[in-house]
Amino acid sequence: MKTSLRIKADKAKKFRCKNLILVLENPKNLENVGSTIRNIEALGGEKLYVVDGNNLLPDNWQQMRSRNSLNKISASAIKWSFVKKFGSTKDCLSHLQFKGFNSISTSPHLKGRENKLLQDGKYNQKRLAIWFGNESSGVSPEALDNSEFCVQIPMGGIIESLNLGTSTGIVLYEVTKQRRNFKK
Repeated sequence: MKTSLRIKADKAKKFRCKNLILVLENPKNLENVGSTIRNIEALGGEKLYVVDGNNLLPDNWQQMRSRNSLNKISASAIKWSFVKKFGSTKDCLSHLQFKGFNSISTSPHLKGRENKLLQDGKYNQKRLAIWFGNESSGVSPEALDNSEFCVQIPMGGIIESLNLGTSTGIVLYEVTKQRRNFKK
């Protein structure tokens, strides 16, 4: 007999958008990683890849799942959402390319690149990785060069950036909404 938690997990699995990976590139703040894990679990992303040049995370998911700080920050979502750590942007890009993923990057404004407002992008690519840069310098040129386009969250205020955890939630909401509607 299945427990109520297992029944709930089975229902949530149907809600997930397969082949949708978020990538955090060298985040500086563990709280933003935990918030992103929580967003992925709550909004239906499949996985989180972290290029971890700052060595915030243990090397494997099982170790991450047992770390109290990540459990607390992610509201235990780390137990349900797969996270993979990479040592470099190049390694992560190679892995994604080998698996047949298309990449897009998030950036508020980059001259000379195709930028789309979040709601104007099309996110129904079969295998999609969305890159988010770190809190101070954004997405690396290497990740940008390997992206189909850049997406930006429309903002009406003077401040042109959001917290990394907040940005992942907003972008993931729009992308998962489009992917679920595309399947219908």
